[in-house]
Amino acid sequence: MKKKIFVISVFLYFLNLVNLYAIEPDIFVQSTVNRASEILSSDTSKEQKMSDLKIIAKETVDIRGIGFYTLGKVRKNLNDEQKKTYTELFENYFLKSFSSRLAEYTNPEIDVISKEVLNENYTIVNSILKGTSERPEVKIDWRIYTKNKENPLIRDLIIEGLSLARTQKEEFSSILNSNDGDIKALFAVLKDFANN
Repeated sequence: MKKKIFVISVFLYFLNLVNLYAIEPDIFVQSTVNRASEILSSDTSKEQKMSDLKIIAKETVDIRGIGFYTLGKVRKNLNDEQKKTYTELFENYFLKSFSSRLAEYTNPEIDVISKEVLNENYTIVNSILKGTSERPEVKIDWRIYTKNKENPLIRDLIIEGLSLARTQKEEFSSILNSNDGDIKALFAVLKDFANN
């Protein structure tokens, strides 16, 4: 009996330990936007802001997951070398696109409002980008991948109901369709964007 109680106690201890290091998705999102806001409010150059924002993105966004989602069914036809090439090109494309767009904002204030746990792998975090005299209030929902509770990652942003990942997927699909499904055509577009 004592042995059974001991085993249960040890189990509960480790369970609490796991929960201790788990990061709640809403706190993760608020912390991430606060970090980004601090960078955007600084007096540094746009280039420096972009560089700092890229660091945040690498730490908080599932770039690889988003990349393969945006490829759709095509990813199943790629060999290992093509997947490696695509992963590298997409990361450069994503980081430049993300940081250059965000660097245009000055002191964006985002408040997390609520969260909805969809399942053990995904939580939607609802937030509001506060309006200013130059722009209206914007509703932003964050799709957070929570399989690893210690390291949640952003999988999508839904801005006023429009999924950025889905929009990107449609754009890539259009490029592939107009080039007979040739992955090299998409590679060329990604490389061109990243280098200009």
